[in-house]
Amino acid sequence: MARPKKPGKARANKIHALKLPDQRRLDPAIKALFAKFVEKLGFVPNVFRSYTLRPGRLEHFRQYNNELMLGDSGLTKLEREMIAVVVSSVNLCHYCLVAHGAAVRVLSGDAHLGDQLAANYRAAKLPGRQRAMLDFAWKLSESPALIEESDRTALRRAGFSDEDIFDIAEVAAFYAASNRLASAVDARPNAEYHDMGR
Repeated sequence: MARPKKPGKARANKIHALKLPDQRRLDPAIKALFAKFVEKLGFVPNVFRSYTLRPGRLEHFRQYNNELMLGDSGLTKLEREMIAVVVSSVNLCHYCLVAHGAAVRVLSGDAHLGDQLAANYRAAKLPGRQRAMLDFAWKLSESPALIEESDRTALRRAGFSDEDIFDIAEVAAFYAASNRLASAVDARPNAEYHDMGR
């Protein structure tokens, strides 16, 4: 039986399957944004490096992502990250499972929650509100055409407003799209994510 080959340095440091522009020749505004990421996080998330292929869309993506995940909502930041993990679990998105699993660990202070949500959110001990939210996000991701009024009613019974239901759906839809893009280009999570919140 042949031994598996060890990944070479180029493979181990690979961001994804597409060739990105030379990072030294990026627009000054993108370099400044990346410097802010390094200052705040210690690294530039590879999802943003990916957008150097389409630099005109980078700022739009960043602003939309920030508004969706940090903007005014009845959902907490943690709940939005939980949705991202569960949607990514349905779609088997390696990048998003690792990146958003790390965010769940950091925001919750629970070193296990991100992994539980990634493997099977139903196994995690969650309040009924969050369980209803994740049941909806899972169904919307797995079989969107089967969403019906009873699904929205279950969210209302769990205490979500119609604005909250829209937010749950929008976060789930955003990560369904992000998962597909990450999978299409074989995006790799930054190594730093693996140790966050542990």
